[in-house]
Amino acid sequence: MLNRQLLSPASIAVIGASNNITKPGGKILKNLLEHDFKGKLYAVNHNDPSIQGVTTVSSVRDLPEVEMAILAIPAKSCIEAVAVLAKEKKTKAFIIISGGFSEIGGEGAILEHEIVEMVNQSEACLIGPNCIGMLTHDYAGVFTEPIPRLEPTGVDFVSGSGATAVFIMESAIPKGLTFSRVISVGNSAQLGVEEVLEFWDLNAENESEARVKLLYIETINNPDKFLYHAASLVKKGFRLAAIKAGSSKAGSRAASSHTGAMASSDSAVEALFRKAGIVRCYGREELTTVACVLMSKQMKGRNMAIITHAGGPAVMLTDALEAGGVNIPRIPDSPVKQRLKEALSAGSSVENPIDFLATGTAEQLDIIIDTCENELDNIDGMAVIFGSPGLTSVKDVYKVLDRKMKQCKKPIYPILPSVMNVKKDLAYFLSHGNVNFPDEVLLGKALTRVKLTPKPSGQEIFLDGVDVPCIRRIIESCPNGYLTPDLIGQLLAAASIPFVKEIVSKTEAEALNAAKDIGFPLVMKVVGPLHKTDVGGVTLNVRSLEMVSIEFNRMMRIKHTSAVLLAEQAEGVELFLGANYEPKFGHVILCGIGGIFVEVLKDTTSGLAPLSFEEAKSMIRNLKAYPIIKGFRGKSGVNRKKFAEIMVRLSSMLRFATEIKEMDINPLMGKGDKIVAVDARIRIEK
Repeated sequence: MLNRQLLSPASIAVIGASNNITKPGGKILKNLLEHDFKGKLYAVNHNDPSIQGVTTVSSVRDLPEVEMAILAIPAKSCIEAVAVLAKEKKTKAFIIISGGFSEIGGEGAILEHEIVEMVNQSEACLIGPNCIGMLTHDYAGVFTEPIPRLEPTGVDFVSGSGATAVFIMESAIPKGLTFSRVISVGNSAQLGVEEVLEFWDLNAENESEARVKLLYIETINNPDKFLYHAASLVKKGFRLAAIKAGSSKAGSRAASSHTGAMASSDSAVEALFRKAGIVRCYGREELTTVACVLMSKQMKGRNMAIITHAGGPAVMLTDALEAGGVNIPRIPDSPVKQRLKEALSAGSSVENPIDFLATGTAEQLDIIIDTCENELDNIDGMAVIFGSPGLTSVKDVYKVLDRKMKQCKKPIYPILPSVMNVKKDLAYFLSHGNVNFPDEVLLGKALTRVKLTPKPSGQEIFLDGVDVPCIRRIIESCPNGYLTPDLIGQLLAAASIPFVKEIVSKTEAEALNAAKDIGFPLVMKVVGPLHKTDVGGVTLNVRSLEMVSIEFNRMMRIKHTSAVLLAEQAEGVELFLGANYEPKFGHVILCGIGGIFVEVLKDTTSGLAPLSFEEAKSMIRNLKAYPIIKGFRGKSGVNRKKFAEIMVRLSSMLRFATEIKEMDINPLMGKGDKIVAVDARIRIEK
């Protein structure tokens, strides 16, 4: 757990301090001095008796008691230094900048373990090793630049990579984003991202000023802990955005199911973030742009007014917003609209985007914003685009924008692209605590990503109609491998997931009797081969006993076929449901459009079991094929509530059947209120 000595130390010793500011120990000391650390500062260097005007000793043994130590010395030397500091100097916080530990394996990992043991025994805390350090509004304990503006109301940022933390800060500073604390956890030997989340959560009352938390993550060691504290923070009103790097590969095993082929650790991360209510980002610029959105006033609805003096950026912003589900509503004809038109220059457009031309003035911007704020009920937020070709100052416009952003209840997102032409005017604007979105498309994508991120879902398991004892009896009686169709049917029935009527036949006579029982039209499928379509093992629209005989005899000649399954033929939209078991995370549920297109289009969303109804609905809404599910061009769609319920039931079943490692329901046929599973595959591994 992060302690007071780490966050706000009364004294700091830099071990390995130097007069050479191109070395980490020298630069750390310089940053501490230049950023006005108000506590007692000590330098340790056995060669130089005077370092940057700071009290210097030749050995850690010569130090007085010190609350925090920052180590920038060779890895092997850290063991003795930490031992002396922890046992003799009562040091309770350590930041180890040095590399050469677990990141190189072998001996380095052993050294790291020994240091963690000593720190734990002293009830102290450790950041690193192999990190850039830590920044708070009390001290700048890093060896890097730039140092962002540090304020209690800025964003909190934790990063698993020191270099990436620097690059993210470089992206954030020109946008006006300020920071409260930056924590580079490096190897996370004792304190990692999960522990930082835990601290933020358990100290939420004291964390109230830093409402936005950013994360750059390379490894999630404890998904349950991560989920618990991240979701708790979001429920308490904090806003979280994160990048999870290194999630693109599914692993080395060859997957035999559609789900196994598509699900990956990235699917698990996507599902984890969705369940926690974290805005997921995929790059530095996106993360810092999302952070600026989160630092702005929250837009309650989905209707945006675009106010611009340049047509091109407004068009690009409109496209980006509407692609993500944010509306740019037309300004309705009314006296309000007429008054607004009369207040602007001839040729201005007041349709939305509201274009007040390149000759637009600060006074006109003032009028437009007031109109959107006070007189247009169908507007929830405003994006203001105003740059300059460099001919004149635009400070008067930026003054109006600054004032209105503070006064208006509706959020205003400033898009000020002229970062060079009016550099001084922009600096003035940012110096007043504002953020800037220099790229309108990045803003559009960031804003829609924030709007599409669901609230944290609960961990309650929906059990109505889910027969857990029956599920367990079936699972415990099954051998490893793929289940037979009858066992699959029993499992789905135990979870109240509707399945088409089907009968497995091993002889032609059985197939003919099955066809009479089921009725026409029906479907025939081989039993045995994994990918039935690939081997010609599926026949639709079988409408006669003669055709049953012909297809049965043909299918039985297909390699690995042991029987033929006959099933009623369902109609409607082909849907897909699947699940894949990911170690540490549990079952990742996938949903999407089914049939043969599931692997081609790869249009799926993921969630972690157990799913809530809201989580399932969010997964459905986030599909690119959502318009097909809703129904379009006169074609009936699927009851989304019923689809979500089946997803929830499936996730509940899986929570009590962790032996299921892969499963597909493909297709799940949906037409209106009727949704039935047509084909399913389940692999057991005990």
